[in-house]
Amino acid sequence: MAQSGQTAMDSNGEWTSWLGELLGTAAASLRVELVGEPVPGLQGRTVGTRVRSGQTERWLRVVTEPPGWGFGPMWTGNDEANQITGVPHPRVHEVTEWDDSPTGRRVRAELMSLAPGPAVAADMVLRDTVTLDEPWWRQLRASLGALATQPTERECLGPELLARRLLANFGVTVDPHTLVWSTAHGDLHWANLTNPGCWLLDWEAWGSAPAGYDAALLHAASLLQPETAHRVRQTFAEMLDGPGGAIAQLAAAAKMLRLAEQGHHLDLAVPLHRHVRDLLAAEGLGGA
Repeated sequence: MAQSGQTAMDSNGEWTSWLGELLGTAAASLRVELVGEPVPGLQGRTVGTRVRSGQTERWLRVVTEPPGWGFGPMWTGNDEANQITGVPHPRVHEVTEWDDSPTGRRVRAELMSLAPGPAVAADMVLRDTVTLDEPWWRQLRASLGALATQPTERECLGPELLARRLLANFGVTVDPHTLVWSTAHGDLHWANLTNPGCWLLDWEAWGSAPAGYDAALLHAASLLQPETAHRVRQTFAEMLDGPGGAIAQLAAAAKMLRLAEQGHHLDLAVPLHRHVRDLLAAEGLGGA
């Protein structure tokens, strides 16, 4: 799991200032002009901003990790997502990497296409009412359908890890080799979807996962807004119904509860546990 937090600085202010310096270094290296305000990522390890390249506006994203963590599928996920077709998402145009000498951290900068609108929410969990039109929902449905068929050797949530998580968290035993697997975004929540445009952002984690995993993640992130949760459930009923859909929802719940254990989104924990109890009862999966 990627390391986050202000490990290199003594205060949030120093960390934020340092991230801004990284943006400046990246902009100079990629020959672009900073034109927007820095936007920090959800866990403090990324920062992004609008930039101008000639007459074209793009998005500059910088990610940093401690020594020994700046490599692997998550490190290159956005770039490798360029191969995905049929799903509106930013394309990576240029990449540069370097080691930050004062901190020893690895830094990666990605120059990307600019999304047509802002994220639906500032946080991954939806806490306020949101209005999304019918074309938006149709686009999201089409995008997840197209994504599911993309060939990849990347792994988002593997069979063995899935089985361990469901057993450890819910006392549910599952043979993962009997499930349907498909390609997933792997981190589908309200801060990774735009409106307008319904672009999918942040492709670090994409890869193979149990079918329905993305829809299940979005549903879990919507539980504090029951009307939106119902709409997600309705739109992706064929993915979330039945035993396979229940397994995808348990996997999503396990991921969100791990975040709660780390101190994030604690207000979602009780609704998640309530949802899990209802799933276990409805599908007869047993569990604690």
